[in-house]
Amino acid sequence: MKKLIYTLLIIIALTNNSFSAGTSNDSDSASKVSNYTKAKNLIETAKKYEKKGKTEKALKRYTKAQKLLLRSNEKKPLQADTLNYLGFTTRKLGDYSKGEEFYLQGLQIEPNHKGINEYLGELYVVTNRLDLAKERLEVLKACNCEEYEELKEIIDGTKKSKY
Repeated sequence: MKKLIYTLLIIIALTNNSFSAGTSNDSDSASKVSNYTKAKNLIETAKKYEKKGKTEKALKRYTKAQKLLLRSNEKKPLQADTLNYLGFTTRKLGDYSKGEEFYLQGLQIEPNHKGINEYLGELYVVTNRLDLAKERLEVLKACNCEEYEELKEIIDGTKKSKY
């Protein structure tokens, strides 16, 4: 019986040592937040500032987010989500043609991307191309999602697009 207890204690001790060694490595890698994640957080903050009418603070966040997204896109090119937010931040900073390029690149990768279709539709409304905005809405029609509803409201004029 003593041998069994002694063996179990050794197994427990070895298991705990290997577990703690594994977790310290995991926590080191977990502490590194990706540029994409940082940018996404900045965008969420910028949207809140924008709703409160704090445009200058919002634009600073969009600028920082855009720089991080460009780095992210260099490291991992052609990710639809990254291109979506690149299009979004670029549009928010006033460069509609470059924003449109990012959105269209993203649609080549993922044609039914809800975010890209909504935001590209908003860009088309702002640039007075309602026919193209309605095409984006048509793509979203079957998704039964908030992106469809938001773009529809903007196209119908019941909700204003900031830009």
